[in-house]
Amino acid sequence: MEFQPILHLKDTQSEPDYRQISIDRVGVKNLRYPIQVRDKARSTQSTVAQVTLTVDLPHQYKGTHMSRFVEVLNEHGPVIHIDNIREILVRLRKKLHSEKAHLEFEFPFFLEKKAPVTGAVGMMDYNVKFSATADGEMLDFVATVVVPVTTLCPCSKAISQYGAHNQRGQVTYSVRFQRPIWLEDLIQLVESCASCELYSLLKRPDEKAVTERAYENPVFVEDVVRNVAACSDREPNIRWYRVEAENFESIHNHNAYAVIEKHKMENGAS
Repeated sequence: MEFQPILHLKDTQSEPDYRQISIDRVGVKNLRYPIQVRDKARSTQSTVAQVTLTVDLPHQYKGTHMSRFVEVLNEHGPVIHIDNIREILVRLRKKLHSEKAHLEFEFPFFLEKKAPVTGAVGMMDYNVKFSATADGEMLDFVATVVVPVTTLCPCSKAISQYGAHNQRGQVTYSVRFQRPIWLEDLIQLVESCASCELYSLLKRPDEKAVTERAYENPVFVEDVVRNVAACSDREPNIRWYRVEAENFESIHNHNAYAVIEKHKMENGAS
């Protein structure tokens, strides 16, 4: 069956709206798209992102044109490189006639990790999120890594005749920075601040080593966020950070939680 071209269709989205209410963000969400991100070991890493693209909508317009968001992505080919973020935002503002454009890429990032004793190799995945906003000539960019860790309770170790309860925790670490920063470095920073890091593959000598390492390095959830904050304060490239730690408690029916957020001034003061 051959489709005949339709020359004139009503553009309902461009019709006026009389409620005098502007919309902060409108667009598309949960669009899956292949992307490439920088990788220390292999230069680039290919993965698949859940994409959110939005713009502001002035009060006088009834709606936005949803298809144009996908068109902007497709302009960059079948794979988006993370270096295209600024260009994508500029195109969104121009194509949608908006003052502000917003972009979110959420994706799994994989690292090859060797077990601490046997050197057995396994792949670890970390959730990563890039959030960016273009407002005129200004670009705001936030990188977030979600890092699973092991924590061992200092109180339990101190009061118990033998043993101490430990659990898996999750640290959500967001940063703004001056110069490009490696995701691997952010992940390593967080892992160094817990009782022990996680591995996907452990043999018995490795399991012994990580269990003992955690026992020798007990931390509360408060310790985790303070440790990450202290490391962030010493890193001049980081100008703002937010660190959340959540322990999935093994002997309670609730989670332990702590958060620190800080904006660092140009001279290093806060």
